[in-house]
Amino acid sequence: MKASEIREMSVDELNEKLASLKEELFALRFQHAVNQLENTARLKAVKKDIARVKTTLRAAELAQQ
Repeated sequence: MKASEIREMSVDELNEKLASLKEELFALRFQHAVNQLENTARLKAVKKDIARVKTTLRAAELAQQ
């Protein structure tokens, strides 16, 4: 997911995306723990996407103030 795509989303969409990314990260961690995860790089990518979404949400929060 690109930062430009994230910036175009509304706050509600960002919150939904954040929740889905956290669920995906949980599932990936579980698969990794039981040695069923084939693409370990996906863990890092999901973490970065979560950080991008959180950063955009914080910027929107500061813009409102």
